[in-house]
Amino acid sequence: MSRIGKLPVHLPAGVTVSVKEGLITVKGPKGELTQKIDPSVEMKEEAGVLTFTRANDDRQTRANHGLYRTLVNNMVVGVSEGYKKTLELVGVGYRANATGQVLELALGYTHTIYIKLAPEIKVTTVSERNQNPLIVLESCDKQLLGQVCAKLRSMRKPEPYKGKGVKFQGEVIRKKAGKTAAK
Repeated sequence: MSRIGKLPVHLPAGVTVSVKEGLITVKGPKGELTQKIDPSVEMKEEAGVLTFTRANDDRQTRANHGLYRTLVNNMVVGVSEGYKKTLELVGVGYRANATGQVLELALGYTHTIYIKLAPEIKVTTVSERNQNPLIVLESCDKQLLGQVCAKLRSMRKPEPYKGKGVKFQGEVIRKKAGKTAAK
């Protein structure tokens, strides 16, 4: 039995789950998410607790058991509490500005980068004097939020010599020693 797959998923108040033709729909105060589920993994709801069982012990079915339990758990947490990630811009002249769903980035290139974000993502920017600019992203969909954060980080990855670039807040960049002057 999968250690992850056998764990129950507890439904908080205000969250409802419905299954229809292999499609799981989770509704809550922060939004609604759907996920297609493999027919070899079965879900049962009893008294606000979801349990997952698998039909057989094939290798792929065992892998799907833990996967779908985790995906549904992420959906439940997302629609009840939501997810939040903060990116930090480290570098002279690096700026971020959010206007609705459009994020404007100045990352040291010759041009300004404009990124249109999905409507499920709420974006805010924080620019304080003598502090690095921050981009705060919030969403109920953990997968989408992670994908957008990875895309933003790839615009200018943190480099190992000065640490300049787009990084997650609290992320530690391992720095390398630069060239040493010849004696």
